[in-house]
Amino acid sequence: MALREYRIQNTEYRWINKIGLSVKRSVSVAVCILTAIAVFSADSVKDLQKEQKKLQQEIEQTNKMLKQTKKDESATLNKLQLIGQNIKNQKQLIRTLDREIVALNGEMKRLNRTRDSLQQVQNIYKADYAEMVRQTHYARMQQSPLLFLLSSESFQQLARRARYLQEFAHYRQQQVQRIENTQAEIEVQNNLLKENKKDKQNVLSSRKREQDNLKRDERKQQNMLNQLKSKEKNLNKQIQQKQKKVNELNKKIDDIVRKQASSKTTLTKEQQLVAGGFEANKGRLPWPIEKGLISGHFGKQQHPLYQHVTIDNKGIYLQTTSGAKARAVYQGEVTSCFMVGGTYAVIIQHGNYRTVYSNLAKLNVKQGDKVNTKQAIGTIYTDAEQDQKTELYFQIYKDRDILNPELWIAK
Repeated sequence: MALREYRIQNTEYRWINKIGLSVKRSVSVAVCILTAIAVFSADSVKDLQKEQKKLQQEIEQTNKMLKQTKKDESATLNKLQLIGQNIKNQKQLIRTLDREIVALNGEMKRLNRTRDSLQQVQNIYKADYAEMVRQTHYARMQQSPLLFLLSSESFQQLARRARYLQEFAHYRQQQVQRIENTQAEIEVQNNLLKENKKDKQNVLSSRKREQDNLKRDERKQQNMLNQLKSKEKNLNKQIQQKQKKVNELNKKIDDIVRKQASSKTTLTKEQQLVAGGFEANKGRLPWPIEKGLISGHFGKQQHPLYQHVTIDNKGIYLQTTSGAKARAVYQGEVTSCFMVGGTYAVIIQHGNYRTVYSNLAKLNVKQGDKVNTKQAIGTIYTDAEQDQKTELYFQIYKDRDILNPELWIAK
């Protein structure tokens, strides 16, 4: 009887030791998995896809503006500028696609490592389970679970043996669940790998397409440059005429702003709040057009075609599609609406700040109106003589000082 009891107790201990060893091995492997999953690519694929989408939208917008130009192959400064913007965006898009390919490759390596680690875990779980089945079979050959309980010499021993059997059965169920859960995780990793491979193929196709588009536009750009250089004398005359109109407009605006700024030296509490809000949103103000591009930057710069011609912009030019509206970049009050050279201009006061919107064909506001952020204030003029160009001239003043709008509107 003593030898039989010794064998039974020895079997108990082997079960408990087996459970402890299995738990330790599982924890060890889990640590390995966490280490493998912690490796990630420097560039986020989602962020790059967002950047890619933004650039593609800008290219689509520029192409839409190109379609609205004169339906012929004649070269114009407007077409040249739009094609130049397309080339810039296409180069940036190709660089973004290259980074996305690198990021996808890194993500695929990480997914492969994770899947392999999970496979190792599953193999250990299966081995543990097989060992438990073997141990159970061996134990039952020695003695059935019922006889194991009934042969107890005391109630305490009976309770202990019952607990051992219960824990062992529970652990077996856990191992089965772990095997199933790990298999499900492996399937998830396999599906993610398939999606990544598909994404990578799509990115490679997009990159090839954009490279072809870039080469096509670069050829167009060179042909137009050659054509326009042969018309330099006439174009110089047009540039001078345009600059004369711009100077007239700048003087008119400057006179009005200076007069308004000097007439009121003390701001009301409401105006101070508006000015504070305007200033706090530096670099985050919405664009004065919904969609488009900056076609003329602030300050002194060389002409995009003729190096000997210098341009001095007191604001920025924003080109968009025909029929587009100009919109207020912040809440304020319309203090002036006037016409210069056949088009309208609107000045909106934001405390001691003022924004100016010029080259409007129609107005949606009048002097004294209160406007909200992004409220339409007028339709931008489309110039038939300038290749159907639709361009807003936008300025910002603080008191009497003119500011660079590019530092104030969102990037």
